[in-house]
Amino acid sequence: MLGREITEAVRIAREAGAILMDVYATDFRVSYKSKSDPVTEADTRANAFIVSELAKAFPGDGIVAEESEDRSDALGAGRCWYVDPVDGTKEFVARNGEFAVMLGLAIDGVSTAGVVYQPVTDKLYAGILGQGATLEQRGSRRELHVSEVSDPTQLQLVVSRSHRNRAVAKVVSKLGITKEMQTGSVGLKAGLIAERKADLYLHISDRSSAWDACGPEAVLKAAGGRFTDLAGEPYHYGGTDMRNRSGILACNAAAYDAVLPIAKEAARASGLID
Repeated sequence: MLGREITEAVRIAREAGAILMDVYATDFRVSYKSKSDPVTEADTRANAFIVSELAKAFPGDGIVAEESEDRSDALGAGRCWYVDPVDGTKEFVARNGEFAVMLGLAIDGVSTAGVVYQPVTDKLYAGILGQGATLEQRGSRRELHVSEVSDPTQLQLVVSRSHRNRAVAKVVSKLGITKEMQTGSVGLKAGLIAERKADLYLHISDRSSAWDACGPEAVLKAAGGRFTDLAGEPYHYGGTDMRNRSGILACNAAAYDAVLPIAKEAARASGLID
């Protein structure tokens, strides 16, 4: 039933969130792994904590984390955790609060359980495939289910604050979408869809990784939504390549079939799929 897994993941995410907030309150330094890929003490400290706690709680599981160099655990079959200690480091640096701790458990390559925690607002999304999704915030807890909006023109799109591109704008135009909101973090976007505040998220780029997807995918699918690449293919977690090379399509189930052909067309034009 994975109840213990979610309980431990929730505890670990909350404690990692406290680490982030400790750093957030300081005049922290920002380094760069590449030109547009910042990293801070918060990333490395939370990463080390999460990996250590998961290893103690589930010693037989594999662990793949963004700030850990060893990704060999992804090669094994069975259970593997995918960890993003700070999803939205750019937002952390900008101090806008739109960042999250994300843990996802893949079983035999399928995202099965996940937690996304936004420490600034104390929002904690959790989901187990086939068992439902919940949102806990400041002592209250409620079940989540995606919206039933099927008309593309009525969809509420959630877009990245720092990654919006022209391909997304073309999809928006073709679908006739007029309502948009912005937030950082893939996990927070998936959470907004799960709690019916948004209906659709498109990432028409190959610049995301397995740890960006595993936790959010579990939450959204557990809430009744869809989370695939832009070709409509499910994610498979495993192997040495961590990149999501065919982008991300996260949507409520009712509108997914209407959105997918337009998303595919944009992905082909961008060279992401054949």
